[in-house]
Amino acid sequence: MIFFNSLLSAFAYSCPLILCSLGALFSEFAGCLALFLDGLVSFSAFLFYTFTVTTGSPLAGAILTCLGAVIITLVFSAVVELGKANRFIAAIAMNLLFGALTSCFSWAFFGTRGVLAADLFMFSVGTARAAAVCCGAGFVAMAVIFLRYSRHGLYVRIAGSDADVLKAKGVNPGSIKNLSWCLSALYGSLAGILLAIRLSSFVPNISSGRGWMALAAVFLGKKKPLRIVAAVLIFCFADLLAANIQNYIPGIPSSFLISLPYLVSLILILAK
Repeated sequence: MIFFNSLLSAFAYSCPLILCSLGALFSEFAGCLALFLDGLVSFSAFLFYTFTVTTGSPLAGAILTCLGAVIITLVFSAVVELGKANRFIAAIAMNLLFGALTSCFSWAFFGTRGVLAADLFMFSVGTARAAAVCCGAGFVAMAVIFLRYSRHGLYVRIAGSDADVLKAKGVNPGSIKNLSWCLSALYGSLAGILLAIRLSSFVPNISSGRGWMALAAVFLGKKKPLRIVAAVLIFCFADLLAANIQNYIPGIPSSFLISLPYLVSLILILAK
């Protein structure tokens, strides 16, 4: 029972990065890697805080956040596709834009660019873990089913490598790229929501680089959803170990502990 609870806790801790990594996977398959994910995660956490405090309902806040993130991303993706712009550069610009929007809106609505907290935005540890586990398990399953068994999942998987096949079938590759970015936005927004629930507040740069780590996890997991989940779990286990090992083995240099998760990732990449 203790082992099962520890496993659930580890999975709950990993869920934001898992969801973010799956979001990156959709875009990688479509040949337009979502380099905006890091900024989107923080922006979504801010939107979730804002909508939850405004409506008084975390569920309404989560729905509005996901809709907002997907709609904004779809608009930008459609403009990029219509203008035949470079998606790599556009995604980097979007990442910067999301960071700027977070800062501007935080100052405009709350008069501060710092930490945001409120009595209406308080979640227990049990609630945060349950939300992460249910959301993580559900959306991991949805990603696997979508990519393996749905027609549009097949289109996403071949949009980046065999766009001519889609054209021959009368499918516009550009619309599939738009779809992949929307899916990335959905999964990235969920990651931001879970991080905000975990902290019961919004903290600037709450993503802490998870958007960039997600991109690495895609290649570490060889673009296989379940392998990506396993890679993220190993990385997060190393992160948890680094955060708690000094309680049992004092005297370990802090610089080594900070670098431990990244050393583990490097070893896994080299082992491939």
